[in-house]
Amino acid sequence: MRKELEDRLVNFSVLVFNLSKQIEKEYFGNYLINQLLRSSASAALNYGESQSAETKKDFIHKIGVVLKELRESNLNLKIILKTGLIMDKNMINGVLDESNQLVSIFYRTVQTAKKRQ
Repeated sequence: MRKELEDRLVNFSVLVFNLSKQIEKEYFGNYLINQLLRSSASAALNYGESQSAETKKDFIHKIGVVLKELRESNLNLKIILKTGLIMDKNMINGVLDESNQLVSIFYRTVQTAKKRQ
């Protein structure tokens, strides 16, 4: 399961990178895509760090950071969709769907880890 989640987070970051190439290049678009690139990559990187957590509390904290970054990415994608900064609606809807799924997975992961603590 760990490897699958890691792969999904890495793939999500790559999807965001590919999406970034389609964003209209102007001030707001650049701002949003730069934030999105950071938060999507941060989710993957923090997940990797969570795998070396020293305690259960440390693991919960690090997975919580992954969830926070995924939520930020999710809201950013919604803003990009609503502003029309990207013409390929299928592409952004696919990335948004994966984002929604990852938020759901990591929300449940945090809740389960807290119950077992």
